[in-house]
Amino acid sequence: MAKLLFTPVSIAGGLLAGFLGKKLFNQVWGLIDEEEPPDSKHRDISWGRLLLAGALQGAIFRAVKELADHAARRTFYRTTGSWPGETRPDPE
Repeated sequence: MAKLLFTPVSIAGGLLAGFLGKKLFNQVWGLIDEEEPPDSKHRDISWGRLLLAGALQGAIFRAVKELADHAARRTFYRTTGSWPGETRPDPE
C-alpha cells in the first residue's frame, strides 16, 4: 500500500529533480564556457566538448535525482511511518 501511495510523490519529485538538474547544469556550464552546451544535433562541435557536456549533465542529473528521491522517501516515512522501499541494500 505504501508503494502505491508513494508513486505520485515519486513522480512529482522526479519532475522537480529534472527541472532543478537542468538549471544547475546550465549554471555550471556557464562557468566552463560562454557558449551554450553542445548537443549531438549540432554539426560543428568538438567531440571533447560534447563528451564533457554529456558527462557533466549526466552526473548532475543523477545526483539531483538521487537527492530528491531519498528526501521524498524520508519525508514520506516521517509522515506515514512506512518506508517506501528496502531498508538496506542486498548483500553480495
